[in-house]
Amino acid sequence: MGRLDSVRPFIVMDIVREASRYEDTVHFEIGEPDLQPPPLVWEYAEKAVKDRLNHYTQSLGLQQLREKISEHYYYRYNLEIDPSRIVITVGTSGAFLIAYSILLDRRDRIALPDPSYPCYKNFAHLLDVQPVLVPAGKDTDYQLTARKLSEQKDIKAVHISSPSNPVGNIYSRKVLQEIAEYCEQNNIYLISDEIYHGLVYEGEEDTALKFSDKAIVINGFSKYFCMPGFRLGWMILPPQLVRKAEIVMQNVFISPPTISQYAALGAFDYDHLQKNKKIFEERRNFLYKELEEIFQIDAKPQGAFYIWVNIEKYSDNSFLFSKQLLEDIHVAVTPGIDFGKNETEKYIRFAYTKDVEHMKEGLERLKNYLL
Repeated sequence: MGRLDSVRPFIVMDIVREASRYEDTVHFEIGEPDLQPPPLVWEYAEKAVKDRLNHYTQSLGLQQLREKISEHYYYRYNLEIDPSRIVITVGTSGAFLIAYSILLDRRDRIALPDPSYPCYKNFAHLLDVQPVLVPAGKDTDYQLTARKLSEQKDIKAVHISSPSNPVGNIYSRKVLQEIAEYCEQNNIYLISDEIYHGLVYEGEEDTALKFSDKAIVINGFSKYFCMPGFRLGWMILPPQLVRKAEIVMQNVFISPPTISQYAALGAFDYDHLQKNKKIFEERRNFLYKELEEIFQIDAKPQGAFYIWVNIEKYSDNSFLFSKQLLEDIHVAVTPGIDFGKNETEKYIRFAYTKDVEHMKEGLERLKNYLL
């Protein structure tokens, strides 16, 4: 079996395609924010177009943007990050590919929480790296712990996300610190996906860099900054890994998209971003309350924009159940099996990336169909 044979479809994108067949589909499936980024994003993008800034930037990214991100880490986390450690990438997907390629050799093993974002394991398969799915369920508040990690053999790297997709839980400070310490003590690379930082409604998120300067942190502009189509992310690396990342960027991507980088210089408007966050929090509160009447929910999401619900009283096959909801009542959700194997056939994921009125229609259909 070749590497591509091991790569599984990203089911939610197939659902998006199928959902487009129905004009009245209610969308709970896609993790794409519908809110606008800060106004300066559009202003800077228009200026970049007007000035015909169609050249490649350096492979590590626009220096002004790397400096902006450095300022962001001081503002948000009180951390001084040298801009030279920051690599601008083609979305976080590009960052995952770079990170795996510079850290892992063929047949190396990377530990992933189960459930977790589907593309992690697929990037591993593309590079002939072995993903090790470690159960992270209700018993650990959906967190991969140092103890569970210690039960695995020959792990070269571990990749976590907080807030997580699909559950929306946040790694506690204690658990995150223990993982960081365990990885340092055992020469394991820690990759922390922090794409949903900023979208936290209860508690406070910590960057892994607070606990380990060796951590590889990945973030981007698609979620908190509401810029999904700009396809722009970033990585913060230990200094000794920056050149390796640059070589991969040079060969695979040349450089990140230029106009997107200039646009992103206007993204750090925290007043605007706070208003967006408040809207997502209101949506979460509404959807969580409504879904509690229909499904069992293990954990109230603290961040991101997802709710992970148990469907056992209706079905034991999340894929067929999701397919049935789309075909019968035109409600699109994401089946749990997209996210791993740890009882994921018993779960589906709802995204609250559409307005309350849109969600109300879907909830009414669900209640009439299931209750």
